[in-house]
Amino acid sequence: MCGFVGFTNTVANAGEVIEEMMEAIRHRGPDAGGKYVDSDVALGHRRLSIIDVSEQGNQPLYSEDGNLVLVFNGEIYNYQDLRAELIAKGYRFATNTDSEVLIYGYREYGTSLLEKLRGMFAFVIYDKETKTLFGARDFFGIKPLYYAQMNGAFLFGSEIKAFLKHPAFEKELNTAALEEYLTFQYSAMDETFFKGVYKLQPAHYFIYKDGKLEIKRYWDVHFQADETPTLEDWVQEISKVFHESVQAHKIADVEVGSFLSSGVDSSYVAAIADVDKTFTVGFGKDEKYNEIGWAKNFSKAIGKQNYSKVIEPEEYWGELRHIQYQMDEPLADPAAIALYFVCGLAAEQLKVVLSGEGADEIFGGYNVYSEPNATAYDRLPRVVKRSVGKAASHLPAKRGVNFFVRKGRDLEERFIGNAYMFTPEERKSLLAIETDAPDPQRLTAHYYKRVEGMDEVTKMQYLDLHMWMAGDILLKADKMSMAHSLELRVPFLDKEVMHVAERIPTKYRVTRKATTDKHTPYVTKYAMRLAAKQDTPKETAGTAAKKKLGFPVPIRVWLKEEQYYNIVRKRFESEAGRHFFHTEQLVKLLDDHRDGKADNSRKIWTVFMFLVWYGVYFENEPIAFGI
Repeated sequence: MCGFVGFTNTVANAGEVIEEMMEAIRHRGPDAGGKYVDSDVALGHRRLSIIDVSEQGNQPLYSEDGNLVLVFNGEIYNYQDLRAELIAKGYRFATNTDSEVLIYGYREYGTSLLEKLRGMFAFVIYDKETKTLFGARDFFGIKPLYYAQMNGAFLFGSEIKAFLKHPAFEKELNTAALEEYLTFQYSAMDETFFKGVYKLQPAHYFIYKDGKLEIKRYWDVHFQADETPTLEDWVQEISKVFHESVQAHKIADVEVGSFLSSGVDSSYVAAIADVDKTFTVGFGKDEKYNEIGWAKNFSKAIGKQNYSKVIEPEEYWGELRHIQYQMDEPLADPAAIALYFVCGLAAEQLKVVLSGEGADEIFGGYNVYSEPNATAYDRLPRVVKRSVGKAASHLPAKRGVNFFVRKGRDLEERFIGNAYMFTPEERKSLLAIETDAPDPQRLTAHYYKRVEGMDEVTKMQYLDLHMWMAGDILLKADKMSMAHSLELRVPFLDKEVMHVAERIPTKYRVTRKATTDKHTPYVTKYAMRLAAKQDTPKETAGTAAKKKLGFPVPIRVWLKEEQYYNIVRKRFESEAGRHFFHTEQLVKLLDDHRDGKADNSRKIWTVFMFLVWYGVYFENEPIAFGI
């Protein structure tokens, strides 16, 4: 795992500039650094040695004739097969790395190389002869790749913070991204919180030549249910492909460990990975927020050593500035901080860890996926539900009323993903500034269009795969692990696993009548849970049905405590708080939460995290411990 930066050369001191940019992402690769600079381009790389840990694997990496130059972040799990294929075609390899197959694969297949890859990756190849930059991001967006065109320069790299070191970069807040963030809790637009900086979307590549940028999609998920196999057939197919994926994800010349919460996803990974060490974090002694005892028992049952850490509130709050700095863009997911600490715990002992991200999105695991057709009311005619919903919308909001309002809307109107913080009306009222942010439905519309005519569960999964997973789940997985120079691998997010998952009928992904056993009420991820149960020790058989917690964080409790209430209120009443928001509304959210009138914890946290992030990037607050 590594990080890279680069730019088209428009400065006299390109060597010094690329060094400064590389230094900004040293945490992504502390083992080695390298650069390539000529009159047209500058490339820089930081390396975390995983495969071929010798100096042969250092980057930039060159083709035999020196014409192609590569910088690469990620792992290619089928590189040995591709290497053999390319050797048979006459190519000669100078290293044993997975990186080199990208150089000769590109020379042999061009952009079609991407269809042959299996792995997580972001990379850029520079062709000296044609003066062309070719960059690509993996299928799911596991690895990040940002770009910007500013003042005649084209910048690209693994993290935005490196761009700030370039003299052509102009730092300006993208207020439209802020307004969208208030709804989604993550940066939901192609353009980032930095005006003019964009994310290359998952499964896309770019070609930059003669000042022109071309971007294309090269892969997509295609849900198409195959009703022929039985449930048992699907369970066995899941088991087979996932075992194979886990083994592929263990390829390394260093030790590999595994994260472990009490949910089925990480437990399934840990149970079949045959690693020596698992890692868990929790808060206090309350089982609602602490899964350490469960994880230790599970690890003992599978014959592995569990390492754990209880995160103290002072530690959690003390690292918020540093974490938002590492994130590049604000993220309001409280689990990101817990992930930061478990990554730090693992990094004390090894360089590579397996984790369970992606299972919910590809196998249908979120509870909200059981909402379609969950009640008899859902089966009423659409015109009836819309009429009732319209009438209910004029009544005071409360639980029963909200049900009818929600059911009166089409899925495309009510579901934007797993988080929905502030409605468009609420965020307009809250903001003290005006922006040109589009309605959330404009951001989700083109994803829904691609799955038009499919069932609601499939639509929800498709949307989450492209927005929630890339914008929240994988963002924090990459940034929190790389903050500790740790490579995090996600075997569920493998295109061969996806090829199986996208063919599973909806009734085997989400079902309400899966079993008569009241102790194993399978509802979501049904077929996958059955596959996991085959590999789960009898001593922990409840794992396959256990409610997913995933390192839960007690922010709703902390925000009622005077110490943390005051910290947040101070931010809300700060100069930045008053500039961007109507502070009296923020304080009311906070007071109502403290007084038990409403659970506003997630809304409060969304605004608070933006202000912490803004303080670091635009008010030059130190990122050292403290808040």
